[in-house]
Amino acid sequence: MESLMIKKIITLLQLGRKIAKSDILNIISKFKKPPFFIIIIFNILSFSFSSKKKIDTHKDEGERLSNSLESMGTTFIKLGQFLATRPDIIGEELSKKLENLQDKLPPFSLDEAKKIIRDDLGEDTFNSIINLSEPVAAASIAQVHKAQINDNGTIKDVAIKILRPNIKKIFNEEIDAIMLFAFLVESFLKKTKRLKLIEVVFLLKEITNLEMDLRFEAAAANEYAENTKNDVGFRVPQIYWNFTSENVMTLDWVEGVSIRETEELKKRNLSTEKIAENIIQNFLRHAVRDGFFHADMHQGNIFIDNNGHIVPIDFGIMGRLDKMSKRFLAEILFGFIQRDYRKVAEVHLLAGLVPKEVPIDDLSQALRSIGEPIFGQSVKDISGGKLLKQLFDVTEKFNMQTQPQLLMLQKTMVVVEGVARKLNPNTNIWTTSKPVLENWLKETKDPLKTINETLQSTSEVIKRLPDLPEIMDKANQALTYLASGEIPQNSNSYSALNTKKTEMVAFRNQSIIGLLVLVILGLLVF
Repeated sequence: MESLMIKKIITLLQLGRKIAKSDILNIISKFKKPPFFIIIIFNILSFSFSSKKKIDTHKDEGERLSNSLESMGTTFIKLGQFLATRPDIIGEELSKKLENLQDKLPPFSLDEAKKIIRDDLGEDTFNSIINLSEPVAAASIAQVHKAQINDNGTIKDVAIKILRPNIKKIFNEEIDAIMLFAFLVESFLKKTKRLKLIEVVFLLKEITNLEMDLRFEAAAANEYAENTKNDVGFRVPQIYWNFTSENVMTLDWVEGVSIRETEELKKRNLSTEKIAENIIQNFLRHAVRDGFFHADMHQGNIFIDNNGHIVPIDFGIMGRLDKMSKRFLAEILFGFIQRDYRKVAEVHLLAGLVPKEVPIDDLSQALRSIGEPIFGQSVKDISGGKLLKQLFDVTEKFNMQTQPQLLMLQKTMVVVEGVARKLNPNTNIWTTSKPVLENWLKETKDPLKTINETLQSTSEVIKRLPDLPEIMDKANQALTYLASGEIPQNSNSYSALNTKKTEMVAFRNQSIIGLLVLVILGLLVF
């Protein structure tokens, strides 16, 4: 264990030197002053006889911070993206600066990509792949190549996603070193304990390790495709399982236009207003009908194909709602659209989300305090995601139970609405949402009458592939942790986290004893 800890310290010093020699500390200091001892440590680590890199003053702090993190590789890109969702730790301003952090790294060679495919899929499968291209996109965890395969006699264009060589080993070594740093910060600065820094880093480790098993992403895409196969104007790329493994994933090539290219969409006579409406409606439909939604629907992950269909990509982060949550979500959103605050309060009470002793009139009044100011705004400016956030903030005062899956949906709704408004600034979220919610509530009859039945089975049966139950279970567990921002005390992950903490405490104690022995020996000798 000691040799492992020493290795972590060496890795931590290497990472610390990288940070110290970059522009990161200067930028962060403008938004949140780091503790004095951290500034001293980084000043020591940054000592160098060579001249420092010149700072590009033409770029704003957000760009400089993003560039610095990107230059330091996968672990820091993932850490930056994760901290962008945690303003409670780094503050609102710094969190906003990190929102535009790009997940890009230089590609690895085609020869390395071929070796990974050959090792993972076998010689015969590798030899059946035609026209494997140079990388067309490279991110921090994987890169994508275009190729062709023979699918039962039909030649198909496919995208082959390949994990970076040794990425799991590099990431886990670096993230363990960062966890040790979080432990040291908590040990020396007691005020930071409330931020649960060790748990935050551990959570990032859990989520990213899932992303680094491409079978999980393939299984999620497969389920998503099955759920949406009859949705007009929406298409999920098909997964090719014979060409998919832990390190390689093969799916349909998407020929189309990214939705961020609004001018190109208009040139093709595609209505950006209609696309904006369809993106919101499909997202809500998948949430309330299927209870399974794409939880990373930013602009870079949505394309419009040559048939005008919406095609999402990148299925590493998906959200899941059980039957109860679907009913709850549809009913409260529709209740707000109708401005029927008493009905929304009744749903909270019937679902057991707030204690039964809470007076319904008090809860209804609190809900009205959220709804009315919002509806006082121009309707097009109302965000469903922000409304849900306010709802959770208010109902927390009535001891509402935390619903991690709804928190994830709320965060995703904000992103989806932002995407829609970039396509059409006048998108009316509520007019767009109403028919989807109304139809679903009609199809399920009266949720208020049937909600008690649902309490008996609050979990949907997960459609799994027979050989992947463990991966899907772990994936859903980790994504639930991501949504709530914490690790439940009764989970396997919590036990693993405590083991890590015990190792670090033991190492710290042994280090202190070792240091004291050295001091005593020094005094005796000299």
